[in-house]
Amino acid sequence: MKPSTTGGPISIEPRINERIRVPEVRLVGAAGEQIGIVRIEDALKLAMEADLDLVEVSPESKPPVCKLMDFGKFKYEAAVKAREARKNQVNTVIKEMKLRPKIDQHDYDTKKGHVERFLAQGDKVKITIMFRGREQSRPELGYRLLQRLAQDIGETAVIESAPLQDGRNMTMVLAPARRKPAAKPAKAPVAPAAEAEVEVAPIESDSPTE
Repeated sequence: MKPSTTGGPISIEPRINERIRVPEVRLVGAAGEQIGIVRIEDALKLAMEADLDLVEVSPESKPPVCKLMDFGKFKYEAAVKAREARKNQVNTVIKEMKLRPKIDQHDYDTKKGHVERFLAQGDKVKITIMFRGREQSRPELGYRLLQRLAQDIGETAVIESAPLQDGRNMTMVLAPARRKPAAKPAKAPVAPAAEAEVEVAPIESDSPTE
């Protein structure tokens, strides 16, 4: 339900059964087969005989397209899919870290640590180099700084958006690198079983010796 401009609620659900008030519809069967254009009375009769609902799936068509279905089951399955989609949705947060082209080593190390922490949390990081005054004529300083930062962070991140000049700023976006699955340890080769040594006793003869 959503509010209308006149203050009353407007249903966003499709019209079903007796709420469909048109003289004829293009009917689709429960299995998706095309039945054709039929009178609304005949369509409702077919729905009743099949113990299904007549649902208007394309009201803008001429005539409207309706389908035979179990509307209650359809709504339940749609709600389940929506919940699963929300459950599997990953909320990506983009953090921003601002640097100056001539940043000193201590500040650089501190901010690099923040960037690494954001990436470890699964967030993307937008690095912004801010130019002031004459620094705007030296964009290579910002480019080299961004390249240095990407190299220092190493394999924990990937460059999602390469360095780009944007007015007085230069930006780059880093994203967490996907972790490779751990390799399974190789199985040690099984040595073939040693053949047991069988001691053969001498066979005594029963015949008399000469």
